[in-house]
Amino acid sequence: MATVDLGKISFTQKGTWNSGTAYVSKDVVQYTDDNETSSYVAVASSTNQAPSTNGTVNTSYWALFAKGATVGSTNEGVWDVATAYQKNAVVQYTDSGTVSTFLAVADSTGEIPSTSGTVNSSYWQLIAKGTDSAGLSWQSTIVTGTTLTALAGNGYWIDTTSNSCTVTLPASASVGDTIEFVDYARNWGTNNVTINPNSLNFQGNSSPNPVYDVDGQSVRIVYSGATQGWIPSVDDDVTLETPQTVDAEYLVVAGGGGGGLGNAGGGGAGGYLTNYGGTAITLSAGSTYTVTVGDGGAGKDGSVTGKGSNGADSVLSGTGISTITAIGGGGGGSGSSGLEEGLAGGSGGGGAYNGNGGAGTAPQGNAGGSQSTSAPEYGAGGGGGAGAVGGSGTNSNGGDGGVGLSNSITGAAVFYAGGGGGSNNTSTTANAGSGGNGGGGDGGTGSTQTGTNGTANTGGGGGGSESSNVVTAGDGGSGVVILRIPTGDYSGTTTGSPTVDTDGTDTILTFTGSGSYTA
Repeated sequence: MATVDLGKISFTQKGTWNSGTAYVSKDVVQYTDDNETSSYVAVASSTNQAPSTNGTVNTSYWALFAKGATVGSTNEGVWDVATAYQKNAVVQYTDSGTVSTFLAVADSTGEIPSTSGTVNSSYWQLIAKGTDSAGLSWQSTIVTGTTLTALAGNGYWIDTTSNSCTVTLPASASVGDTIEFVDYARNWGTNNVTINPNSLNFQGNSSPNPVYDVDGQSVRIVYSGATQGWIPSVDDDVTLETPQTVDAEYLVVAGGGGGGLGNAGGGGAGGYLTNYGGTAITLSAGSTYTVTVGDGGAGKDGSVTGKGSNGADSVLSGTGISTITAIGGGGGGSGSSGLEEGLAGGSGGGGAYNGNGGAGTAPQGNAGGSQSTSAPEYGAGGGGGAGAVGGSGTNSNGGDGGVGLSNSITGAAVFYAGGGGGSNNTSTTANAGSGGNGGGGDGGTGSTQTGTNGTANTGGGGGGSESSNVVTAGDGGSGVVILRIPTGDYSGTTTGSPTVDTDGTDTILTFTGSGSYTA
């Protein structure tokens, strides 16, 4: 008779499968998959290898030993986006205001049972359709206080006759949760209602808090899940109650003043305004911000002496911000009688022939320098700069233009708004004034005695010219407007073709001509 070794065909019962247990060949376990509890026999050694997933046996380590019966359905309550549901789970879900019951036909997480009446049949089966809309429990007590903590499923009458009210929504919510608020006394336009989403999104945004301020408003909100959060289904046609804001930094520089002609002063620098490195301004998403870049003032030309022209203003304006206006630089004074004084501006123009420099505008710039009073030769004053007053003439030497200011809003340090240099008196061996660092033009000297133009898009003042027989004094340099915005908030919508660059996490728009930016 043959001998049979029972040890070679015996099985070892290990009970319910456990992820931390080491199993060897011929171990038998019980395991529940898709709500079916079956027995499995190990065909290879393993640890943390589940016998079956979604009905598919893990054949590398297990074989189906005895298939079990389906475990009864489990009622999981109201469907939640974050819950992992197994096959045969039963949930309640509100679709289009109707509460229905659904049976899971496959494992899922985040799969909505039904949308606009269409069942998500890959994961769910409709087993009981609701016949009545999901109702709200209207609260009999009228809300008159300054705060309200709202609960899902409730309706509230809010009376703001005496004060505004801030409503705090639940800190957690399930898809389909509904709350409604109604203007009880029709005076939300006088005292508004602010909704605090309490860390959840409202129309896809986390801030700012939406404000309702129209008399007679009715607001019904439904929770849609983490991405969009609470969404109004009734709100009197308000399109977006949570307007987004964008922080921005700016540099606004006006056009520089032109130089004067005839023993003349340099043009003053254009006004200089910036918040770079300070408190940002707040732009409203979807709003358009208009940019005007000022031209430089013309230097006096022709054979007749006269003052240079003021530069034009540069302006940044739009919704929610105070208009930012940098004032054009003052023109340089002239040696002609009655025209000696430099003109006032963002920075003042230099004075000529005993004339004083023009006044600057605080905090945008400084005054121009004065004419030398040393007879018989008179060096003209330099135009003021954003960083310093213009230099006064000394004997026959022209005064230097006032220095501008350095700014790194573009990512590199650049000087802007330097004053133009004053002219010398060429009947002696004297020097004209140098333009201030920041685009200021040099004063006229040498055989032509023509003043140098201020540098474009710096707001530098033009250089003054000594002789009335030359063609022109220096023109002022045009201004510039620069915006710096976090790249994640940059809309890309502009007019006027600004230069677009990036620096770190920010986008920089440099307007050298007028245009606009839509946040």
